[in-house]
Amino acid sequence: MGYHHLALACRDIQAIHAFYEGVLGFELVKVEVGPVPEGGWAKHFFYRMGDNHTFIAFWELHGVPGTDALETNISKAAGVPDQINHIAFDAADMDDLQQRKNRWLEAGLEVLEIDHNWCHSIYTKDPNDILVEFCVTTGSFTAQDRQRALDTLTAQEPVFSPPPASIEFLSPP
Repeated sequence: MGYHHLALACRDIQAIHAFYEGVLGFELVKVEVGPVPEGGWAKHFFYRMGDNHTFIAFWELHGVPGTDALETNISKAAGVPDQINHIAFDAADMDDLQQRKNRWLEAGLEVLEIDHNWCHSIYTKDPNDILVEFCVTTGSFTAQDRQRALDTLTAQEPVFSPPPASIEFLSPP
């Protein structure tokens, strides 16, 4: 089972559109416009992520009470570091991940690349200042991995995981 969509508020739908359709390649396929029960009105934009079953959506709010100081960075809004609350999209394979990394760099975005030992990820920031990731699973899951995960659920002093195999900060050309 997957999820249907993730919905987030935004301040600048034009920048969101340029990033999610222009850079990430997701297609804007639907918008719903209507009143918000608490007051004001909103546009709700849906971007298809490869099929008709998974979307990311953004709210553009107009006159909605309490949104004048809207914080769009979901980690900052929660008071935690940026890497805690982030959006991770699936990359098909390492070639797909490399193509996405190149596309981000060509778009002028800074990229963080990490080999986590069991998955490989690239990260950048979207126009909402949210950390966005593409990730490809490069390892497998063993019975030992599951047992360690179960044991860690209640461990008061868990054993730290090995550090990433590599971390690279990349700047656009």
